[in-house]
Amino acid sequence: DELSDPILKEISANMVLREYQRGDVFVWEGDPCDGLHIIYLGSAKIFRLSPQGRQYIVRILQEGDTFAEVPAFDGGTNPVNVEALEVCRVWVINADILRGLVKAHPQFAQKVLNNFGKMLRGMVRMVSEMAFYQVTHRLARLIENMPQDKSAPHWTQEQLAAQLGTVREVVARSLKELERSGAITIEDRRILIADKEIFQQWVQPNN
Repeated sequence: DELSDPILKEISANMVLREYQRGDVFVWEGDPCDGLHIIYLGSAKIFRLSPQGRQYIVRILQEGDTFAEVPAFDGGTNPVNVEALEVCRVWVINADILRGLVKAHPQFAQKVLNNFGKMLRGMVRMVSEMAFYQVTHRLARLIENMPQDKSAPHWTQEQLAAQLGTVREVVARSLKELERSGAITIEDRRILIADKEIFQQWVQPNN
């Protein structure tokens, strides 16, 4: 259900719009959280760094996506870093105001809980794929969700590796494996599905 107009007006009255340039890190892991963030324009990446300094991309944020829900509610520090992938405009709702809205409006609280549910399911899916699938299969599943449009921005091997929790060399080998099998072609550094039937065998190896 959509939120009622009075709730929407109360929320909008307590939002601040911020703008960031490509490469700006506007949320740092370990810093205090200043509220719920909503991507209004642009895209950003949520990432963490390993003790060795390797970057792992947790999620790509697009317009309409939210983040920092957990620290906004539990009062803890930010568990991740967030970096703008292009010019970003982000709405921010102060954490104290957010908690007040949840207490005052059950309809808004239900929306927040639904969003928490989606986040949890997404994290369970990521952990399961890392546990049950080899890198080549996980890469195929990632490619499946990428735009098959030659005009769409392409992912570098480093970015793919960061999303999969591995290193560029492993991704390069997996791409070669997918390409040799006839599942994909690589044109102008963009990955395109060449044979859907072969490709699906990589996506669902147990079928």
